[in-house]
Formats: sequence, C-alpha cells, structure tokens
Amino acid sequence: MVDLFDADAMYDDDYLHFFAASRQPAGGVPTVPGFGVPDGSDVRSDADVEVIARLAGPDRLRPGAAVLDLGCGHGRIANRLAGHGVDVTGLDVSTVFLDHARADAAARGVDVRYLEGDMRALPWTADFDVVVNWATAFGYFDDDTNRGVLAQVHRALRPGGLLVMDLNNAMSRLRAYVPSRVTAHRPDGDLLADRDHLDPLTNRLVVDRTVVRDGRARAVRFVVRLFGFPELRDWLLAAGFTDVAGYGEDGRPLDAGHERMVVTAVRAG
Repeated sequence: MVDLFDADAMYDDDYLHFFAASRQPAGGVPTVPGFGVPDGSDVRSDADVEVIARLAGPDRLRPGAAVLDLGCGHGRIANRLAGHGVDVTGLDVSTVFLDHARADAAARGVDVRYLEGDMRALPWTADFDVVVNWATAFGYFDDDTNRGVLAQVHRALRPGGLLVMDLNNAMSRLRAYVPSRVTAHRPDGDLLADRDHLDPLTNRLVVDRTVVRDGRARAVRFVVRLFGFPELRDWLLAAGFTDVAGYGEDGRPLDAGHERMVVTAVRAG
C-alpha cells in the first residue's frame, strides 16, 4: 500500500509552531470552528477532554483505567487525561510530536507512556478500556486500510470498552466549503494558507498547504477522508462494534450545525 501523502512533512515543527498551545502567543490565530478559541489552546483542549470524559463515563475512566490515545499528536489530550488519574498510552508516527508530548507531560507532572508507531500495526489485544482517536486522526489511508485500522482498534479494546473518535462533520464542512483560506496566522506574520480540492469519487479532501515562516515559504500536500455518520457507523458495525452513536463537539446529539463529529462505539462484552 502506498501512503496518500508524506505525514512527516505535514506533522512537523511548523505544525507545532502554529497549533501547539505552548508555542502560541496571545492574539495568535487559528481559531477553531465551534469554539472560537485557538486550536491547541488550553480552553479548547480542556473542553475536548470534558467531552471525552462525559461520553466515556466514570466507570470507563475510573482511576487506573487503561486508555490509548491513538494518533496522540503533541499530547494535548493524553496529558490531560493522565491528569485525571487514568493510565494513558499515546501512539503516534511523528517523533517531533512525541518529543513535544513528553516535554509537556514532564512540565505537567504526569506520566504517559509515549510510543512511536503506526496505527496500521497495533500490537495490543484486549488491553484498553478506552481508545481515543481525536482531532481528525483517522482517514489518512485507502478505504480498505482505514477499515483495517478500525478492526485493530476493536481488537485492542477490552470487552465493553469504548472507542471515542473526533472527526470533521462532513455535512457541515460541505455546507461551508470554500476552496481557499488562511487557516492560521500569527502576529509576527507567519501563516498557513490552504487550497482545498474535494474529490467526490473518493470523498477525500486534498489540501495543498503553503507555510510561510520566518520569511520563507514551503508547500505540503495532505489528504484526508471525509465521513458522513451513516457510512462510518456501518464501517464500525462491520468491524464488530455495537452501540454506535454520533455527537457534536459539545457532546450533544450530532446535527448539521456541528463543526465536528464525535463518534462513540462499544466493543461488545
């Protein structure tokens, strides 16, 4: 299988420069649709973890519960979950992100097991009470491989365990679709500008991003699959999950006005 884009070129120090909370100055944008606060900010991250905790419930996120943050990025969710007393493992393919996550965990005084790895090759069987897959960290491969990731997540969960996913709400994204936009900018003049192309045959969003930093520009392309809830629900059911439900970024039942789609699914006991 050929990767759809170069993940190392996309998820690098430039990404942290714009999106990680500790690198974001006062007055910096980007803002997050549905929140009106900077992506990666403490306000956004705290709200995300509150939604995860509410949907998972106190029994699954009891002290000592085993949680996998799959595609953990720079640790903004994993480190906050660890602060609630659960046993967190974070898996990501980016060494740059993992270094940042470990440094942030040390600064917070929390213990997270961070591992470099690929979600297409998970080593676990019935090891976790909850798997978190947040901030559109799913849908970067061809459809057969994406389905295979869901099957591996199902295997990694204990019976009765919960998957919680956060993705673009395709209905909202299409309704507000614009072909180009400045996604992020900072007071020092650094910015990210994206040009989007939606392929209706594959439901993939192809994004050509221009990064301007310190007076230099570079281009990077990334590709992500957009899902409507019925399609993703059917994929999860086919992977063996039950009780699939859809919510918005506020934890309320999903509607067309939500910018984000949060999906929960249970591994049957």
